[in-house]
Amino acid sequence: MKNKLEQVNGITRVMDVVARLRGEDGCPWDRQQTLDSLKPCLMEECCELLEAIEQGDVAAHRDELGDVLLQVVMQARIREEQGDFDFEAVAGHLADKLIRRHPHVFGDAKADTTAEVMQHWARIKQEERGGADAPPRATLDGIPLQLPALHRAQRIQERAGKKGFDWDRIDDVIDKVEEELEEVREALKADDADAVEGELGDLLFATVNLCRFRGVHAEGALRRAIAKFTSRFHAVERRLLAAGRRLEDCTLAEMDREWDRVKADEAS
Repeated sequence: MKNKLEQVNGITRVMDVVARLRGEDGCPWDRQQTLDSLKPCLMEECCELLEAIEQGDVAAHRDELGDVLLQVVMQARIREEQGDFDFEAVAGHLADKLIRRHPHVFGDAKADTTAEVMQHWARIKQEERGGADAPPRATLDGIPLQLPALHRAQRIQERAGKKGFDWDRIDDVIDKVEEELEEVREALKADDADAVEGELGDLLFATVNLCRFRGVHAEGALRRAIAKFTSRFHAVERRLLAAGRRLEDCTLAEMDREWDRVKADEAS
């Protein structure tokens, strides 16, 4: 015979399970969690979800979505225990916001293009902040500080660009990257650690701008480059081990030769 928690499906079941875990006879680990203690868990689960999407693993994608959902349900449960709100309020507020911000779907407004949709979105968000008489939000406010640095840099540049603070031509962006690279060289020659760090940061920021100008997501581009390097490095290590060699016993020239062979194998 099924127990009570097996007699319901979906979100109701998850909410009941979490309530049980947090209850007096529940799990000691779950009972001691707080909003602060769960913050790194949420970050880790979101990263694992992104990895599942990038790998195209359907089963892993389902599982990781569930893990992220658990974080949402758990935090909502803690707030409910504190008398603040519950998961139903979270879901209801989200549904209300989606309906309010899509008047072209749920109302009489018209929007046939993405640009028109965004115009509605911006107007409605301004109304939510207090209407036309509300003080305008600073252009760069509201971009989460906890975003990965490359992602946050690109969002900041996008916001600034929408206000007209942008390059006219991609050649200008490339010139800026080259200018920042030259300043890195000068800082290195001066052996100034603070200047080197600052100039490297400027070089990264300029490179993100080049990505944005070409419609490339900088965070995704770097993750792709990391994955490619990791795959090739693993292949080099496997080839050397198969030949009875360890990486630390090889010269850089020997490793470079294996690297070139791995790249040639990929190309073929």
